[in-house]
Amino acid sequence: MNKITGTIITLNEEKNIAACIKSLQVVCDEIIVVDSESKDRTVEIAKDLGAIVIIQPYLGDGPQKLFAAKQAKNNWILCLDADERIDDELATSIQQLDLNTSPYDAYFINRKTYIGEEWIKVWYPEKIARLYNSKTANYKPSIGHATVNHKNSTRLNGHILHYTYEDYDDLANQTTKFCIRDANVYKSKNKKIGPLDPFLHALMAFVRKYIFKKGVLYGESGLTISITTAYRTYMKYVIARRHFLGKE
Repeated sequence: MNKITGTIITLNEEKNIAACIKSLQVVCDEIIVVDSESKDRTVEIAKDLGAIVIIQPYLGDGPQKLFAAKQAKNNWILCLDADERIDDELATSIQQLDLNTSPYDAYFINRKTYIGEEWIKVWYPEKIARLYNSKTANYKPSIGHATVNHKNSTRLNGHILHYTYEDYDDLANQTTKFCIRDANVYKSKNKKIGPLDPFLHALMAFVRKYIFKKGVLYGESGLTISITTAYRTYMKYVIARRHFLGKE
């Protein structure tokens, strides 16, 4: 069996953490949960399932995942969010690897994202690097959703299953939070935002999802995701312009 450490960063994930850990245990000999001071049973559940739990106030997505990787006993890291699982095909693909002789330092995996039990096809395929050799690859220290810096990669068969929203109510509620987070990330770039930028970027975001990602083919869900993406983009620029960059 390959020596792989599974890492998960958490905050109040008692609904998701057990399924995530059990998924990783199929291919990992060590599971590390870095928890941002959860107030629910996340830590208790993780410890009961044999995970190593480390409490660390939230540093941002990239820094938190970098911190998790530094605690691992293995070089190879398989990083999941608490609301993600690996499917059987991906587990088989990982088990068939010989990571000791691998010419790659990162493996990309296609992710299927769900709202409730509905697979949202306008978000597919989403190719993400989650299995990587921490000696030569690792997460960028980005506060927002970070990606893995690597030198040489390939893609694995199978999927990460992403149960990101419980329902469309949850999508609406979470979108508001993401608008604020995205605005904070944009602030750090210190770029000038013109008065038409929010509208123009939102329009482009809608066209990308509805036309180029074929949201038009997926009925109500395709239209909903396209509009939600445009709204999130619009508000990111509006909030950054008015509140964070001082462009009143």
